[in-house]
Amino acid sequence: MNTRTLQQIIPSITTSDGGGVKLRRSLGQNQALRVDPFLMLDEFSSTDADDYIAGFPDHPHRGFETVTYMLDGHMLHQDHLGNQGDLKSGGAQWMTAGRGIIHSEMPQQESGRMRGFQLWVNLPAKEKMKPASYQDVQPEEIPRVNLPDGGQVKIIAGIAEIDGQTIAGPIQGISTEVLFLDVRLPVGGRFDHSVDAMHNVFVYPYEGQVEMGPIGNGRSLASQNAGVLSPGDRIEIQAGEQAAAFLLLSGRPLGEPIVQYGPFVMNTREEIEQAMTDYRNGQLV
Repeated sequence: MNTRTLQQIIPSITTSDGGGVKLRRSLGQNQALRVDPFLMLDEFSSTDADDYIAGFPDHPHRGFETVTYMLDGHMLHQDHLGNQGDLKSGGAQWMTAGRGIIHSEMPQQESGRMRGFQLWVNLPAKEKMKPASYQDVQPEEIPRVNLPDGGQVKIIAGIAEIDGQTIAGPIQGISTEVLFLDVRLPVGGRFDHSVDAMHNVFVYPYEGQVEMGPIGNGRSLASQNAGVLSPGDRIEIQAGEQAAAFLLLSGRPLGEPIVQYGPFVMNTREEIEQAMTDYRNGQLV
């Protein structure tokens, strides 16, 4: 087996989005920093309500999928299709914008910690104009697997082979074959996992730091940095002198041209111009 190594580090930068929510953006901070099919990864984390209370009011999307995964806090999703999602600590939502959706994600708390992630996943050209859809995932629907050394893995999307078990996450059937894991390791804990050799893989530690294998001859990746991995069919990750937590994302690359304008991600400039026209004319959805 060929163990993947740490090929590129993308440090996150501070920015804001929506109504002024403060966050850190790694993938997607500019259009050259993507990992096909992943377009963007944002981390938001604050105990100061002023950093998140304005939320993400109504805004449009076309041409890709958004995933919101909450660690702490409470937000309400609403969209033009009539969907409502009560996004609580440990829960997730997967929204396929397709030909168009207008939605909001608004905090349902006025104090306390709000912490989580939003991931953008590209759609292939043939699916960019399909009808929008939405899946709400409650915390109890996300499988958890305890590791022998005291770590834990949560499977949010895809199918994972962990410690001799085949575990399916609640989100399946994605054309880009996304695997989305949230992994926690104790001090010195280790996570070895097989991955599809044809997929692109990146890791995002959000607590502590990890060493990317081969173990004993790897590179360190600090928290709030996205680590893009080299080709291979196996990953080896180990926590250091502190416990660590990280997201592991794997997906089938599309290899298609990307033209993005804000919340619209298409394949050509003409398609972007059409999306803008449709939005102005109330025909996006």
